Amino acid sequence: MINGTKINGYSLKGAGLREILKMKNNKDEVRAEVRVQIEDNVKVAGKLIEGYLDAITEAADRIIRAIKDGNKLMLCGNGGSAADAQHIAAELVNRFRKERRPLAAIALTTDSSVLTSISNDYDYRYCFSKQIKALGKQGDVLVAISTSGQADNVIEAAVAAGEMDIYTIGLTGAGGGQLQDVASFCIKVPSQETPRIQEAHILIGHLICDIIEKAVC
Repeated sequence: MINGTKINGYSLKGAGLREILKMKNNKDEVRAEVRVQIEDNVKVAGKLIEGYLDAITEAADRIIRAIKDGNKLMLCGNGGSAADAQHIAAELVNRFRKERRPLAAIALTTDSSVLTSISNDYDYRYCFSKQIKALGKQGDVLVAISTSGQADNVIEAAVAAGEMDIYTIGLTGAGGGQLQDVASFCIKVPSQETPRIQEAHILIGHLICDIIEKAVC
């Protein structure tokens, strides 16, 4: 709105009317895009409420049983999914919402020497599976995270876990990819958009942490 020599707080001095209108229009376009993406996020969350509550509670129950039996949770993923793996592990080892004993969880994404030595000496696709073979045991649970369900190293991790009788919970997008075929159980977020899938994954991770914390403490 034009008010004297200002438009929405922008002074006309030092900038032409065309540039100021362009700034305003760009800001409106950005706001509109932000709104659309937030609405998309809400739609995905709504679909989780409608059809995924049983899957989320089943995943949490598997982890609860493992921890109560003296076993542990392992997590893996790449990029944003690696961050999710570390985030969830930290919530369990430290605390989520209440004071309680530390719970056994480890992200297989954090040891740079192990990751780089396996990748250099063998292949990046084995960077998680070799850790599972070294650290895992029957009765543990693996959370394998891949937005596409096609990450080679995550698939190899699930295969290795299966060979050791380690229950694997896959977190993927709507397609499921190959991970859904090798995981024991797969939660496929109802979206094809990587940002929406990743946002849903960390929401699911937080829900699982909350259920676990209330059950074992």
